[in-house]
Amino acid sequence: MIGLVGGSDLEKILEQMGGKRALDDFDYIFSENGLVAYENGRLIGTESIQKFIGEEKLQRFINFSLNYMSKLVLPVKRGTFIEFRNGMINVCPVGRSCNQAEREQFGAYDKEHHIREIFVKTLKNEFPDLGLRFSIGGQISFDVFPDGWDKTFCLKFLEHIPKIHFFGDKIYPGENDHEIYEHSRTTGHGVTNPCETKSKIIQIISKMESGQ
Repeated sequence: MIGLVGGSDLEKILEQMGGKRALDDFDYIFSENGLVAYENGRLIGTESIQKFIGEEKLQRFINFSLNYMSKLVLPVKRGTFIEFRNGMINVCPVGRSCNQAEREQFGAYDKEHHIREIFVKTLKNEFPDLGLRFSIGGQISFDVFPDGWDKTFCLKFLEHIPKIHFFGDKIYPGENDHEIYEHSRTTGHGVTNPCETKSKIIQIISKMESGQ
């Protein structure tokens, strides 16, 4: 069985994977860390951060975040700084509508100036009572979700699978693959690109077929 888990919503994941056929190509697709879960193209579970946190607290968090970002001076700023998803909030200081060149520009700037890391520390200090986790992933944004709603959430749908191999690139503390990479139910593999992922999968299948 092959599954895919990502922090993005389903539309973005399908776009990245070549379209709706990905629902047939994968046995499982877990968008938003598994808070929206599909098995063989069929929806099997959803969760709502709005119901979990409540509208008043949610607006307080969003308003604070927008105010914070309005004061940031970056190489560029575009649009869609807050993306509200079913199970999480995606916060993007540069704006998700940036193009690829602007995305890479911000990624390099963030590595030097730690924009997202400092932002996350500020939010943790401001909202210690909301029970939120913050996960920095990709080049431009970070995800915000309730405790326990990281990528390990998808494992609840895989109780019947005895051995799970997970492949991810953001595997260090504070990054969005760390919890599932370290989880007791998974064998984690750090990778840097699709070619390396494919190579490691082939190696694992070869060992399994040879009985190692």
